[in-house]
Amino acid sequence: MLFRVDPSSPLPLGDQIAACVRGAIADGTVRTGERLPSARDVAASLGVNMHTVLRGYRRLREEGLLELRRSRGAVVTAGHTAERARLTAQAHQLVTDARALGLSDDDVLALIRTSLTDGT
Repeated sequence: MLFRVDPSSPLPLGDQIAACVRGAIADGTVRTGERLPSARDVAASLGVNMHTVLRGYRRLREEGLLELRRSRGAVVTAGHTAERARLTAQAHQLVTDARALGLSDDDVLALIRTSLTDGT
């Protein structure tokens, strides 16, 4: 699995690492049950702090995409993981686009509520 980060990006490194994994899950490069490289190995290959990698892995756990196990490390969860990863990536892109337009969080939530109500 290939991890890439851009230190000049305004997106925190942990979030960039999470986005790499999310993308790999969404496109099927990484599958359910597969173990990710250790945070120590990823940190060494990227030249970042191990806790930065762990922050990205924890974010993916919160999104339901990873399980973090002491003895096994980070493992892709079972279920509709690829679909969930794609949807999560789209949500992140929506937030990025909305912020670029200057929309507030409340504006974004209102747009989503309208979409849910309209059924589109």
